[in-house]
Formats: sequence, C-alpha cells, structure tokens
Amino acid sequence: MTTPFLVGLVGARGHTGRELIRLIAGHPELMLAYAVSREFAGRPVADIAPEDKDECVFEALNPEEVAKRRADVVILAAPDGAAGDYVAEIERHAPGRIIVDLSADYRFNDAWAYGLPELNRANIAGKSRIANPGCYATALQLAVAPLLPKLGGVPSVFGVSGYSGAGTKPSPKNDPERLKDNLMSYALTGHNHEREATRHLGTKIRFTPHVHPAFRGILVTAHIPLAEKISEGDLMALFEEKYRDEPLIALRNAAPELKDGTGRKGVIIGGFAVSADGGHAVIVAAEDNLLKGAAVQAIQNVNLALGLDELKGVI
Repeated sequence: MTTPFLVGLVGARGHTGRELIRLIAGHPELMLAYAVSREFAGRPVADIAPEDKDECVFEALNPEEVAKRRADVVILAAPDGAAGDYVAEIERHAPGRIIVDLSADYRFNDAWAYGLPELNRANIAGKSRIANPGCYATALQLAVAPLLPKLGGVPSVFGVSGYSGAGTKPSPKNDPERLKDNLMSYALTGHNHEREATRHLGTKIRFTPHVHPAFRGILVTAHIPLAEKISEGDLMALFEEKYRDEPLIALRNAAPELKDGTGRKGVIIGGFAVSADGGHAVIVAAEDNLLKGAAVQAIQNVNLALGLDELKGVI
C-alpha cells in the first residue's frame, strides 16, 4: 500500500470545506492532515463530515502554524482576501508545497496556474500554485469557450445560483426568509466572475448574477452573437468536438434545468439554440456550485499537481 499524500484544509467549516472533506475521505491516495476552523476548534471533523476516516479534530491554526505542519498540499477554502497570509508563510517555511486557493485572490495573478482543467489542463499539471476558478466563471466559460473563434460581439450571460454560494456569513443573499418565493439580482456590473471570465477567455463578457431560494445549484444562460451564420446542428457539433474527451461535461439537446446540475460532479451543457437569422446562439449550462464549481475542481487540480490521474477520487 502506498503512503497517502497529506492534505491540509483551511476554511474547513464552510459549505465547500464540507464537500472537500468528503472527497478527500473517499480519495484512495489522499489523507486529511488537519482541518482549520476557529469556530469549530476542538470538535471532531466527523461531527459535520461523517465521511472523515482520519479522525481529525478541527484546529485554530494561524498561518505560520499551517505552514509548519506537515502536508503535501494545502487547500485554502477561506473567504476572498484571507489567502495572502497563508501563502506568505508557506512560501517562507515550505516553498515547494502545493497550494490550491479557492478564493478570488490569485485568479488574476500570472504566477499562479488557472485551475479550469477542461480549458487549461496543460498549464496546471505539476504546478505548485493553483487558483481554483469561481463557480459561475466555470459554467459560463465552458458554455462560451467552443464559440470563441466565431464570436461576433460580446456574450451576455444571465446566471442564477443557490444561496450556499454566498457563504456562511449572514447576508440578504443567504437568508432563506428573504429569498423565499424570490429572486435577487446583485453586482449588476463588474462582478468578479465577469472579470475572471473576461481575463481567461481573452474576450469581453457581460454577466449578471442572481440568487434563488434553493441551497445549491447554478444555471447560466449565455447569449452569444456570431460573426457568421451557423445551424443548430453545426453549433452542437462544435461542442461535441471540444468536449468529446471530457468525462465531467455532458451535452444534451434540451436546455438543462437548475436541478439537473445539483449534486452533479460535472457540468451539463445544452439548449444549442440559434436565432432565425443564424447570427445568435444561446447556450445553457448547469452545475453544482459546491462541486464542479468548487470542491470537485479543487480535487482535479490537486491530482494534476501531484501527477495523479485527474479524476481519481472524483469518479
């Protein structure tokens, strides 16, 4: 039996942390080395994640303590703005250690690999600094990418997410009472995932996010102007060619519904509608914001960084 790779997890009590613990517990070559949470310090990890097989206890470790603890990989699942101190201490004490950051802090940093494997796999393998993409940014980039050579204008994307995407800190965006029988728009311009997708696709994207009353799930509808006319059959063929070897991407003729992506480890892309004049395409994508939008993608990136099969412990 081979010695497992040790994974340290910072931000373990959040929704994504919970999913990461479950995935690490089910991975044949990973072991949870420690789980950092100030609020839950002293409690067994199994209290919130019964799948934990390593009998870890939540710990309130500061960045220096994290850096000095033994681990092959550190996954940072902390809020935006919190990663810097951990990264600095790891670079000081263990510069070769792999870091996968799930916040937005390093998605715009060229020194970090951008961890969307289906579009950037070759640039992730073997890297020690990986910025995990945003949940919306994952779905919308996968929906738009096959049409980049045929763009005739700026794609406009309407997105809806479950309230788990707003984290655990109380706000109107994750208040079930406020969201009951409701749909809430926010960040009408300049959303982080709009800027992220624009940067990594290399073309301007317009994106408007919304939050709905369900706990999880993402649906994006991308309206894409085309430079030349195309049939619906040719449109779908472009996506089939792009994603034929991607096990986590499923294509279907019909537009997926939000619930189709919930609990799914990958993304469903469908719709494939073309306007009557052939100059405008509409693509719909559904995913789970906590899985392919966060934790599953992080495990893909851990595997690539360690030289393991990308989908080990995922499917």
